[in-house]
Amino acid sequence: MLSGVALASGPAIGAEAPCPGTPLDSTLQPLTTDAPVSLCRHLGEVVLVVNTASQCGFTSQYEGLETLYQRFRKRGFTVIGVPSDQFGGQEYADDEKIAAFCKLNFGVSFPMYTRSRVTGDDAIALYRALLAATGQAPQWNFHKYLIGRDGRVLGEWPSRISPHDAQLVSAIDAALDD
Repeated sequence: MLSGVALASGPAIGAEAPCPGTPLDSTLQPLTTDAPVSLCRHLGEVVLVVNTASQCGFTSQYEGLETLYQRFRKRGFTVIGVPSDQFGGQEYADDEKIAAFCKLNFGVSFPMYTRSRVTGDDAIALYRALLAATGQAPQWNFHKYLIGRDGRVLGEWPSRISPHDAQLVSAIDAALDD
């Protein structure tokens, strides 16, 4: 097991306050632990949800996502990384390999979860809720959704928008000030 990746460990399902009607009302399996966790644990935080891939032209965005996480986490911000191979098969099949890649190449310390479906009828509940809230499913890897402290979706940005983009950073900062 790698330390530093998948800080998604924490209280098991049922230990958090309920968050029905929000995209956070779902559970995910962290990359490097056995117990699924409820995303309701992030209610009260500003959350950037990103579908990721280790072998994509946008993979370098991990660095920017980690920078955002480090810059804003003490103010109640987190990034949730959801690896997916739906776009070009650009993600490893093995969760340990994904965790090692993220840690060794980009120093990722924000919560990362197991490889999942993010589009279509078999998309995980989180991504079905994000689609319902925005009308926009990811079109490629590194699509970003910003969720406010109350669990409402505040915006979404396509892959080509860098984590350093002024509009995205401003939206995060404003959400943290709410």
